Amino acid sequence: MKFTDGFWRIRDGVQVAYATEVRDVRLESKRFTAHAAVQKVLRRGDTLNAPLLAVDCFSPAEGVIGVRVTHHAGALRPGPDFTLAAEPGGAGEAGRDGTVTELTSGPLTLRLDRAAPWSLTFHDADGRELTRAGRKGTAFATTEDGAHHVIAQLALGVGEQIYGLGERFTPFVKNGQTVDIWQADGGTSSEQAYKNIPFYLSSRGYGVFVNHPGAVSFEVGSESVGQVQFSVQDQTMEYYVVAGPTPKDVLDRYTALTGRPALPPAWSFGLWLTTSFTTDYDEPTVMSFVDGMAERGIPLSVFHFDCFWMREYQWCDFEWDPEVFPDPEGMLARLKAKGLKVSAWINPYIAQKSPLFDEAAALGHLVRRPNGDVWQWDLWQAGMGLVDFTSPGARAWFQAKLKPLLDQGVDCFKTDFGERVPTDVVWHDGSDPRRMHNHYTHLYNQTVFELLEKERGQGEAVLFARSATAGGQQYPVHWGGDCWSSFEAMAESLRGGLSLSLSGFGFWSHDIGGFEGTPDPAVFKRWLAFGLLSSHSRLHGSSSYRVPWEFGTEAVDVTRRFTLLKHRLMPYLYGAAVEAHRTGVPVMRPMLLEFPHDPACRPLDRQYMLGPDLLVAPVFSADGEVEVYLPEGTWTHLLSGERVTGPVWRTERHGYESLPLYVREGAVLPLATDDRRPDGDWLDRPTLLVHPPASAAYTREVSVPDLAGGQAAVFRVRRAGDLLHVTADGTDRPFTVRVARGASTEGTVEVTVPLK
Repeated sequence: MKFTDGFWRIRDGVQVAYATEVRDVRLESKRFTAHAAVQKVLRRGDTLNAPLLAVDCFSPAEGVIGVRVTHHAGALRPGPDFTLAAEPGGAGEAGRDGTVTELTSGPLTLRLDRAAPWSLTFHDADGRELTRAGRKGTAFATTEDGAHHVIAQLALGVGEQIYGLGERFTPFVKNGQTVDIWQADGGTSSEQAYKNIPFYLSSRGYGVFVNHPGAVSFEVGSESVGQVQFSVQDQTMEYYVVAGPTPKDVLDRYTALTGRPALPPAWSFGLWLTTSFTTDYDEPTVMSFVDGMAERGIPLSVFHFDCFWMREYQWCDFEWDPEVFPDPEGMLARLKAKGLKVSAWINPYIAQKSPLFDEAAALGHLVRRPNGDVWQWDLWQAGMGLVDFTSPGARAWFQAKLKPLLDQGVDCFKTDFGERVPTDVVWHDGSDPRRMHNHYTHLYNQTVFELLEKERGQGEAVLFARSATAGGQQYPVHWGGDCWSSFEAMAESLRGGLSLSLSGFGFWSHDIGGFEGTPDPAVFKRWLAFGLLSSHSRLHGSSSYRVPWEFGTEAVDVTRRFTLLKHRLMPYLYGAAVEAHRTGVPVMRPMLLEFPHDPACRPLDRQYMLGPDLLVAPVFSADGEVEVYLPEGTWTHLLSGERVTGPVWRTERHGYESLPLYVREGAVLPLATDDRRPDGDWLDRPTLLVHPPASAAYTREVSVPDLAGGQAAVFRVRRAGDLLHVTADGTDRPFTVRVARGASTEGTVEVTVPLK
């Protein structure tokens, strides 16, 4: 929200009060509170009839400093609030040296000089200023409608770039944008977003998290061009500055605070196929899809039933439509016999025609209006109500309706929707409706994920979720929502996914081929390579099927090729998944995460690193022409073996069965022998694909995980002159070492490979 009219004037109807000078500082061992006047105090009379801002500075965890700005402290706070993993008693140390008060937490220091004009400055471990809340950096405003806003501004350095703020499909670098943190079902071609996260990451090596679950308005160099401004309609606002120094360090600290991503089961990384949305289907149709994939040599891991597995006008009643699926238990058993997992679509709404509507209403499990009426409307489902997940009883009731599906053989759920949440309602727990609007999806996905963990066991739970807020990364996987079937939509989907990955989300997917419309075969085939080189891969559409033979025989070949490739890469990919689970560093990584000191990598949004060592540049054109940037070092194309020395920009042309897919110098890729499934025995004669640098000094250690995310084996690679020594720890089973463009040999516990 903008409060000014240009640089000099305040907008008509707006009154703004800025923190101007420090009146006192109350110091404790781990925190301090400053009181800031909003005007210069020259005499005692100036303290009358004037506001005073309380600014609390504290550290909830090492490397994180919080600032809480309060105008009137007596306002009710009905919730909800984010659940944060703060250290008991707080972290950091506070001290005073003359007029300067400092709070230091790990590599981050906040400094306030009482003798100077108001300014909160944040410094790294080397004393370098990261950012500051300066002359207009701490304020409150009232607008002509009587609304009260708390405002903060943090300075942007010269050349500083801002990322994140959720899954946003607008330009990847957020400078110059207005971003409203407010859940909306707006597709992938607008400024609205399904996943709104009040956290941004800076190219200068820090992040900022606004600890407010409701509407947060960001002006990223778009009101005051040298500032990131954020504001909330409230009497208080709390934000955290999160230290680096690298972007990976920022994500590590941020996800330690807001929640680590759960580790999805290995089977979920295989290819998912769906019925699509409004297409006609029944069991014979489903089986024709499944058998058709098998007949064409395309391994399938998950089959998903979209909305119309239930009866029309009755979503959700969690009952199979008997006219099209008369024997659901038998059908699921037949799918399981083919080695498939099963996913079913759900949403958090109960249609009036569903028998569950009256039951839920009578039990008080649906959200109500202030007069006691059940909140209803006809958008999406006729007369639908909204399950009130703030009620423990409603959560248990919803889980009880899902459990019979799990008993029948369903393995996971697509938790669709959760964005269109009304604000003219009363919640069971008394939550503020505006604060609950964004937060609702968190309770929805948490409810379903916890049921899956209880019934299937930890490590076996996985969702396919559309909406999320801060902390939602704990319940993967999330997909990019409703995109068009075009190259432009393919590119905007990738932008959204990369933006989400810099917001703490470790796993992400999208609808291969696009959701709306029917893709041209060229779009479909190009999207296949992108989709199968994403953390999770799903074929899904709206009004047309997404089985590859609908798009020609070449599409079948492309699907097979990249599905088998992904399965071979699974020991490497699951290692990246374990890293995401432990540190918050995503599987699909914007280039700046791996190369933060390369300025050319900072704006790149059409390529990414898949794990630490694979560079992927999807092709967004029918003719196969693609631009790709390779950072410093020698890169080897995984499919062709071509070697390229960076840094360099290249324009390449690829057929449908290829794309820029480069391996980083120094990488050791563990490859599975079994390419028929994603969750096979990765220590059954694996291949270590080694890419040693030209330098004689080279050591590398690579871990092959087990299916639970533990360490199954460790391979250590060391170069000595023209020889490569490889040892195995944790396994004595045979393995192969293959040097890129070089020799290959087999061994068990130790092998030596000549490099020349």
